This record gives sequence, C-alpha cells and structure tokens, in this order.
Amino acid sequence: MATTVRSRQQLKRALLAECVHLQQQKVHHAQQAMEQAQESANEQPSASEDKFESFREACHIQRELFARHWQEAQRNLQVLQRLPDIAVPAGSIGLGAVVVTNRYTYFIAVSLGEIQLEGEKYCVMSPFSPLFLAMAPHAVGDTFSFRGQSYSIQKVF
Repeated sequence: MATTVRSRQQLKRALLAECVHLQQQKVHHAQQAMEQAQESANEQPSASEDKFESFREACHIQRELFARHWQEAQRNLQVLQRLPDIAVPAGSIGLGAVVVTNRYTYFIAVSLGEIQLEGEKYCVMSPFSPLFLAMAPHAVGDTFSFRGQSYSIQKVF
C-alpha cells in the first residue's frame, strides 16, 4: 500500500510540475504580447496622423487585453505554487485532488484543459468549472451525470 501512496504522490507532483511549466509559458507569452502591443503603440507617426492615432488606440486596447490575460495567468500560477501547501482530506474532491472516473482522469487545480504526462491524458480543471461543481459532492463509488453523460468516480487521491 505504501508504494501505491508513494506513486500517487509522485503522480500529483509530476502533474503539478507540468501545470506550473505550462502556466509559466502562458505568463511569458502574455508578457511578450503585451510588450509587442506597447512597442507598436510607441512607434513614430506616419504621414497620416489621424490613421496613426486610431492605430495607436487599437494597440492600447490590445495591450490592455494582453495585460488582463497576463494578470489571470499570474493568478493561476500563484494558485499552482500554493497547491503543495493545501491539505486535501483523503478521498475528498477538492483543490489538489486527482479524480479518476470511468471517462477521464482529472486534476483539480486551474483551468488548463487536457495535458499529457508520460503518455497518459489528464484534464486539468478549475474548482469553479461546471463539471467540478457536479462531481464535488460525490465520493468514490458514486455516479453522477453532467450534460447528459454519466460519470462513475473510481478513485480520488
């Protein structure tokens, strides 16, 4: 049994490490996009000043959009970095849990979607997602429905 617990902990650590890596990439890409939009807005005006001002305004709007993406990516990265400190009660479906169903294996963390780890597919989802909210009140052995699909919870760790 100790080997199973150890391998489950190793899986959770590996999932978390992959999620942190992916989230850091999101932060980096949003930062780059934000900087590029700002650089475009700062370029020298061309002969047509009116066109340049509307272009500059469009660049500022785009920069603000990327800034919001960057802030969200930063918040999600902070959640992932705090995840090891969160104590999840055994068998509880909550932040930091791995939930194995008959359809998929889920890692409850932030919304990253499907990831691959050592040839296996995992769905990394937020505790605010509709699917999580449907599964959260259940336990191992329970069955629940979501959007016309039936799910059976096989393991939670």
